[in-house]
Amino acid sequence: MNRLFTLLAFCTFSLAAYAQNSHLLPSRPLVDSALAPFFHGVASGDPLADRIILWTRVTTEDPSVSVDWQIATDTAFTNVVNSGTVTTDTSKDNTVKVDATGLSAATWYYYRFTAYGRHSSTGRTRTAPSGNTDSLRFAIVACSNFQAGFFNVYQDIGTRNDIDAVLHLGDYYYEYKARGYGYTGDSTRLHDPGDHDAQTLADYRMRHSQYKLDPDLRLCHQQYPFITIWDDHETANDSYYSGAENHDPATEGDWFTRKDAGKKAYFEWMPIREVSANNDTTVRRTERWGDLIDFIMLDTRLEGRDSSLGTFIADTVSYVTDTNRQLLGRPQLQWFKGELSASTAKWRIIGNQVMIAPLTTFPGVRTIVNGDQWDGYPAERKRVLDYIMQNQINNVVFITGDIHTSWGNDVPHPDSIYDRTTGHGSVATEFVTTSITSPSNGLDIIPIGAVQNFNPHMKYVELLKRGYLLLDVNKQRVQGDWLHVNTVTDHNFTVTDDGYWMNMDGERFLRQAAGPLGPRPGNPPLLPYTILTAIKPVSNDLIVIGCYPNPAENEVAIQYYLSEPGKVTIQITDMGGKTVYTRQEQQTQYGLYSGKEYIDNLAAGSYIVSITAGGKTYSKQLVKAK
Repeated sequence: MNRLFTLLAFCTFSLAAYAQNSHLLPSRPLVDSALAPFFHGVASGDPLADRIILWTRVTTEDPSVSVDWQIATDTAFTNVVNSGTVTTDTSKDNTVKVDATGLSAATWYYYRFTAYGRHSSTGRTRTAPSGNTDSLRFAIVACSNFQAGFFNVYQDIGTRNDIDAVLHLGDYYYEYKARGYGYTGDSTRLHDPGDHDAQTLADYRMRHSQYKLDPDLRLCHQQYPFITIWDDHETANDSYYSGAENHDPATEGDWFTRKDAGKKAYFEWMPIREVSANNDTTVRRTERWGDLIDFIMLDTRLEGRDSSLGTFIADTVSYVTDTNRQLLGRPQLQWFKGELSASTAKWRIIGNQVMIAPLTTFPGVRTIVNGDQWDGYPAERKRVLDYIMQNQINNVVFITGDIHTSWGNDVPHPDSIYDRTTGHGSVATEFVTTSITSPSNGLDIIPIGAVQNFNPHMKYVELLKRGYLLLDVNKQRVQGDWLHVNTVTDHNFTVTDDGYWMNMDGERFLRQAAGPLGPRPGNPPLLPYTILTAIKPVSNDLIVIGCYPNPAENEVAIQYYLSEPGKVTIQITDMGGKTVYTRQEQQTQYGLYSGKEYIDNLAAGSYIVSITAGGKTYSKQLVKAK
């Protein structure tokens, strides 16, 4: 969701053009040679009471590599509770995922990987509780666009020490080319590959790689387990089952091929557990945290969604009133109903990509502002809300991302007469987190009072700031605090707690909390980590992060890091040593680059691709497929 709406018609205001200043930011993602060969750090995810996913990626010139792993109760790894050896190769982009079992519930652990005689950085993680659970706290995030600024939100989460896990609700990265959507003017934070939107498996892998080289994101992954779902930008803007707004089959090929590539890269590069063995098509799942929470994570994007609608749509047009239109798809809807009914937890918290509370214009006109949200699928929303009410399911809380702004909503039933004062007519509540960096798309110039006048069920609205949601859950209430950073265009930032609302046990509406959430001691100490904000000396002038794709047909991209500016030479030779391709470029800055080489004219067969900079040469065998 990026071309969401400018809301020009929302309040019939005459809006001035929304201008962004250019910013010169001081650094690219830095590659720390001390992390070799684990430049992308470590991550963990999908914690259960007895197991957790551990993740890393090995940067290597070898076609396959053996990797040892350990998980222990102490940072010195004197009490290792599980360990093993796995092999990764180029078919997985040299990523490693281990489902570490045999763990104790509600326990903090430390883990690491070893390859080529070197350890990865140590990660810290924790398992979910089982049985009676009194209190849990989570950071809820979404929409991290590298080109839109620094990941200060990730740094703030990674340096606080009072949460149990991070829930990422999608748009972990953005598919746009360099200087595309969200770009602030900072030439050192450009997407890679840069000359086109990510659309192939190689492109999506490279984009994952670029984001996980960001030190703030690596820090956050190192300190906490993640529970993740995808949204649209992991493939293409405003995507649905059979297409996307930002996909042109005439120039970008078959949509299902592109979608499958994005999904495969996601499961390779994210610490997510496959729903079933080798299944990288499904992200919906339920994560149980004792008797306190069932997280029911939905896919409102790719699994069963019919074509998304546009903006400012009358709710009387046929494609809105069509009761056959689906957002979840029938199989997922049946699964969702079953999970709601089967849940015995105190709270059912629904991880969801797009806003479920209605957002309309003038009272009586009933114009849908954004058809990409549940508003574009009113019959599907009604089916869900009917089921909740007919089965007397209580304590249902939706958590949502996508919209790049902060909202605390009651979710009224479409057949009810909603009362803002009492909450009568509301079925559930919704906490919507703003973006990590992505811009507000013009929403910030709309008076909040006008929004709430048109939509009285929206109890808290903030339309300008970037940040995250702190969600604190106990058996009496769920409280959400909206924490906002004052800037994403500078690494020096402050954080404020700007709103705090809660859903009390047994109620279906939000009340304002008495105050912001306070300290929550009890976590073990944070692991040490240095945020890199300037050039850090590295032992090599050149580090090659990846060579994509291999085998290749028409082009190959080499992702590499320079510790200082200099001349870069890319050369391809045949197996007899004859040079068949060469190119030089002068890079004027240190940092991460990609060089794209077009090999259409080469005959099918094996070649050696070499890249030379600063007196160091990297070579890799390349197969030209046809």
